[in-house]
Amino acid sequence: MKDTQVKSGSAEYVAEAIELAIHEHRLIPGMKLGEDELSEVYGVSRTIIRAALQSLSHNRLIELKRNRGAFVAQPSVAEAIEVFEARSLLEPRTARSAAERMTEQDILSLQNHIDAEHTAIDNGESGRALYLSGLFHIEIARIADQKTIAAFITQLISRSSLIIALYWERRAALCESHAHHALIEAFRNQDGDQAEELMKSHLIDLLTSLDLRSRKSAPSSLHEALKS
Repeated sequence: MKDTQVKSGSAEYVAEAIELAIHEHRLIPGMKLGEDELSEVYGVSRTIIRAALQSLSHNRLIELKRNRGAFVAQPSVAEAIEVFEARSLLEPRTARSAAERMTEQDILSLQNHIDAEHTAIDNGESGRALYLSGLFHIEIARIADQKTIAAFITQLISRSSLIIALYWERRAALCESHAHHALIEAFRNQDGDQAEELMKSHLIDLLTSLDLRSRKSAPSSLHEALKS
């Protein structure tokens, strides 16, 4: 998940645009990413598209299948459980560290994430709301000032986005969850114990919101997904 400005028409630009579409659940796991259609959407050569897809493959967001092409990655049930178990090991301690280092500017940054998330919910953009929710967690890792752990958390949240797109059934939980608000209060009070416990509960709630018995089918129109 990135928030940088890169040159339009470059492979990096295309890769970031596709990555954002994946994290916002406009492109869902299993969807085929045809080179010709991507080339038309972004107005670039197939050489640039191939470079972008290769980059996304390295980040495990897409799968390159021999003689079949590129597809948005489809995490298995086992990986879904492993990813959230890993997050539950790392993020509560990171939340504690963040609480101990929290400044007023950090609180404002986190609140801005929540406000943007609520705007997306109000606009019916559940995929974007989930993307912004992921950025909220990444920002906490940044504030904790643990660069190595933050890099792991960023990768795990990226995988979580794919997992949620496949298995999430409780979409109403977006409107019901007050976990991020509660975390901000703990951060404002610099209460590391409370921040750690709240993060544990929040991640358990996310895992229980998944229906690990089923997979969603991919939409048919790549062009429509990327232009939305």
